[in-house]
Amino acid sequence: MDILQLTPAELAAMRLSLRVSGWAVVLSLPFGILAAWVLSRLRFPGRRLLDGVIHLPLVLPPVVIGYLLLVTCGKNGAIGSFLHARFGLTLAFTWKGAVLAAAVMAFPLMVRAIRLSMDAVDRNVEAAARTLGAGPIRVFFTITLPLALPGVITGTMLAFARSLGEFGATIMFVSNIPGQTQTLPLALYTFTQVPGGENGAMRLCVIAVVIAMAALLCSDVLARRYAAKMDG
Repeated sequence: MDILQLTPAELAAMRLSLRVSGWAVVLSLPFGILAAWVLSRLRFPGRRLLDGVIHLPLVLPPVVIGYLLLVTCGKNGAIGSFLHARFGLTLAFTWKGAVLAAAVMAFPLMVRAIRLSMDAVDRNVEAAARTLGAGPIRVFFTITLPLALPGVITGTMLAFARSLGEFGATIMFVSNIPGQTQTLPLALYTFTQVPGGENGAMRLCVIAVVIAMAALLCSDVLARRYAAKMDG
């Protein structure tokens, strides 16, 4: 039965992962929607460069992203020193830094899903609303965003699942401190490095798979229900 029982350290890692993933999604969602709208609706010099920068975390090794975060957002970095001096906020080697690392790594998946959904919105409907006197902000909130909501749901769940599995950038930026920054993937890695840790690693592996699958299935169900509601 021991293989089925989570230890306090494993429960702490699971709770921390859920908290980090949740905050990463909540904090990055407004920026993800804005970035998707900009890439979908605006044409300007440097648009392709912006698109490339947003998608860099998909192609760069996660440890590179973690190192860049450490250099820029660490206590001696330009952003990190400003946040610490102005707000007393420390990101490196804290769970808040894990939120930032997870958000950065998941951001491209969120933006891509939302952008594809916005690209599918009929622009003639938006144009018709503008001819009737609706401003850009009203058009966005009453037409574009509601019609693109399935993509927003999908992007949110993909980002949550990606945040849950984040490892490389997290261990580089916030280290692997039990009870403070040790998320579920880091705890699983720790188990693989010690003799007799196979049971713990297997438990955390199963939990990670179950949570990720639940998030993806939830995304699919919500998107389908909303699409059916819009069609009906």
